[in-house]
Amino acid sequence: MNDVAAHLARLGVVPVVAIDRAADAAGLGEALLAGGLPVAEITFRTAAAADAIRVLRRAAPGVLVGAGTVLDPATVDAAHEAGARFVVTPGTNAAVVERCLRLGLPVVPGVNSPTGVETVRAMGLRLMKFFPAVPSGGLPMLRALHGPYPDVRFMPTGGITAGTFRDWLAEPNVTAVGGTWIAPAALLADRRFDEIARRAAQAAGADPAGRLTPSITNSPEETS
Repeated sequence: MNDVAAHLARLGVVPVVAIDRAADAAGLGEALLAGGLPVAEITFRTAAAADAIRVLRRAAPGVLVGAGTVLDPATVDAAHEAGARFVVTPGTNAAVVERCLRLGLPVVPGVNSPTGVETVRAMGLRLMKFFPAVPSGGLPMLRALHGPYPDVRFMPTGGITAGTFRDWLAEPNVTAVGGTWIAPAALLADRRFDEIARRAAQAAGADPAGRLTPSITNSPEETS
């Protein structure tokens, strides 16, 4: 079993973070550890992303650090060199997936349709990002996808909130959910790491009793 996939399934919630100051990644890591949610997806929506991943890996080695909004192979390389443990993409770019697999870097490609699911399944992957989750049909769409693709698991992201994430985690085809509500840009800008820790603790305290832990791996071994 892939360690990253198992880790995500165990934690259940992945804070999705756009960080403007790499130095703030140290405080972010401390807050996530204090809140009992040691994972973060640092998105390449800011110029500080790669440096933030480096700082987070160094300052908080207990945090599982991934890279999000990875749109091209060059960004895969930047994320890998910075120390990202996994990659998440908003859509499915074959060149990005291939580069990740070549590097042995677990990748969670984005889908929001049966065609997308089948494209990623053909690559040998079984863990996918359902994005944007709420605009793409929300829970009814996720449930509809479970019927024809019972072996696929999703990490829904996009429009999920502190008030709704438990509903998503209760679905049998959900491994984890991603969300920006734990460490939004405003809290990072004000260095409100106490509030980030509180929100992380609230998310970590969820009881995803209906969620299945998948024995899947988005790695080269799964696709050979």
